[in-house]
Amino acid sequence: MLVRSLLAAAVALAGAPAFAQSNASGLDRSNFDATTAACTDFYQHANGSWLTHNPVPAAYSSWGTFNELDQRNNTKLREIAREAMAVRTIAAGSPQVLVGSFYAAALDEATIERLDATPIAADVKSIERLRKRADVVALIRQWHARGTPVLFGLGVRQDLKDTSRIIAYATQGGLGLPNRDYYTRTDADSVTLREQYLAHIARMLELSGVKQKNARKQANAVLALETRLANAALPREELRDPNNSYNVVTFDAANTVTPAFDWRMFFDAIGVVGAKDFSLSHPAFFATMQRELEKTSVKDWQAYLRWNLVNGAAANLSSRFVDADFAFSGTVLRGQKALKPRDERTVDQMNSLLGDPLGQLFVARYFPPQAKARMMTMIGNLKTALRARLEQLPWMGEATRAQAIEKWSTFTPKIGYTEVWKDYRGVALLRDAHFANVRRLQQHLTQLNLAKIGKPVDRREWGMPPQQVNAYYNATWNEIVFPAGILQPPFFDMSADDALNYGAIGAVIGHELLHGFDDSGSRFDAQGRLNMWWTANDRKEFEARADKLVTQAGEFEALPGLKLNGRVSLGENIGDLGGVTMAYGALELALKERPLLQIDGLTPQQRFFHGWAQIWRRSYTEEALKIQVNVGPHSPGKFRVNGPFANLDSFAEAFGCKAGDAMVRADATRVQIW
Repeated sequence: MLVRSLLAAAVALAGAPAFAQSNASGLDRSNFDATTAACTDFYQHANGSWLTHNPVPAAYSSWGTFNELDQRNNTKLREIAREAMAVRTIAAGSPQVLVGSFYAAALDEATIERLDATPIAADVKSIERLRKRADVVALIRQWHARGTPVLFGLGVRQDLKDTSRIIAYATQGGLGLPNRDYYTRTDADSVTLREQYLAHIARMLELSGVKQKNARKQANAVLALETRLANAALPREELRDPNNSYNVVTFDAANTVTPAFDWRMFFDAIGVVGAKDFSLSHPAFFATMQRELEKTSVKDWQAYLRWNLVNGAAANLSSRFVDADFAFSGTVLRGQKALKPRDERTVDQMNSLLGDPLGQLFVARYFPPQAKARMMTMIGNLKTALRARLEQLPWMGEATRAQAIEKWSTFTPKIGYTEVWKDYRGVALLRDAHFANVRRLQQHLTQLNLAKIGKPVDRREWGMPPQQVNAYYNATWNEIVFPAGILQPPFFDMSADDALNYGAIGAVIGHELLHGFDDSGSRFDAQGRLNMWWTANDRKEFEARADKLVTQAGEFEALPGLKLNGRVSLGENIGDLGGVTMAYGALELALKERPLLQIDGLTPQQRFFHGWAQIWRRSYTEEALKIQVNVGPHSPGKFRVNGPFANLDSFAEAFGCKAGDAMVRADATRVQIW
């Protein structure tokens, strides 16, 4: 097979395996579906009984392995928060004080109910005082400065073409529904959802003090404005290309696009000093924003701003706001039947606003250094497997291959947690003012982010806190990042054998590595610059292979009549196919050093594929599955398992699958990119 022949030259480089043989299974056979053959539907074969016995809990829109681990982590985090809340003698500004104060205020339901809408009263008055379009623009500036952006997005990150500096990116936004497609589709379900959304806007405006007879009229104005913004936004497919979100201009040049919105005044207002340019990332959207600032009445802007205010604040106000917000955002959009308990919602919120202080307390207690060492060994083996394939890919020319290997050589792994925690000095949180605490933290984090503009790049930073059950690839830094939160069973099981771990976390490592070579990440070079380093012929060959994967995904039906958008999910699907391929190759290298035995009647090769399958098992509400497909970019769990496996000879060999079986693609439709 191609995998084996390409890896043969790398055996000597593999080193010791990441884990010794263990008798711990790490697999529960009661989760399998013995009535479904592995070669017919492996996702069902590996997970069918689990799916039957794990319907989506009422407070969730989907339920899977990520949720199970997240729930275990959050139980630990709630214990940490309760302990921090009970401590009164720790120095101000310490992680314990920040976490304890926030948790205490968030759980103080009596005060939150008593205050009701009072926390947003001053904002409501400021909206009601608007008289001119210039007043509208000034208020938008103020909201961005305090960390509650409106109308458009503002990001801060490395210049995609100049790795030495950090710049701002102004991006399309301003929508209350998940993305532009929810406004532009004309099918019956989409029309019904927009009617429900319209009623929801009106209801929330009423709660904020608008009279019922005016609320529906204002809601219509809001939806009309959002629809015009949506029509000017780029579709998801076009956002896959980072070139379509990069447009560095001077302030003067930006002002020619939006003369009603002075960008120099905007950056002054949000506290950015010394910047001379930024990325006006989506010019067509901002041209529409300009027309709206010129033509939309101040009354309609007041309705839009009031809706954005209450929509953003509802989760932190009294129960009448929380319940109304959940009725649409939770139940209508995602199919949730019940609201999570307040303490669980609070942990979710702390992971966002106090991620680092809470994370410091988490890793000190729950992340041993041995886990990091074993992860680094596994990453080394995955990188070895990837280089072996890059060196011998038959479809890649030598000039492109040299650039690819150079990029491979600059990959950097980050494991566990950051070396430099976010600075919360000067942040004073109160134990009886939840809404004020949220606002204070939003503003603090916004200002920390804005302060990076014009500063040198600090590659020690992380994009997520250590307790998060996730991982990511950063194209501009060419790094893969694995927080401590995900480095636990079933993703990373220190008591299990190599086979299971390579199939689970090993393939996830491979997935993240392959993001550096997917349809988007492959546009960045070894230094993290947006730079087409491919020859024209090699890029054409890559895209032809990727197009076949687009076709495969487009054949998958998540619900009757609802198929995947293979172009939107292409990056993740390339990561899955390549990640499993790399991890299997790395396992083969490890097995040459130290063979493994069967466990519970499964060969190491079979356990590898079960390792990947069990981490993607997931039950969905119908509404959540629609959002997953419509918003993307990740495919549903069934395709993440069956999709890549059906392309692999190694899978067919492991389970004795034959040509004609559902899990064996015909040669003409099979995809092999990396």
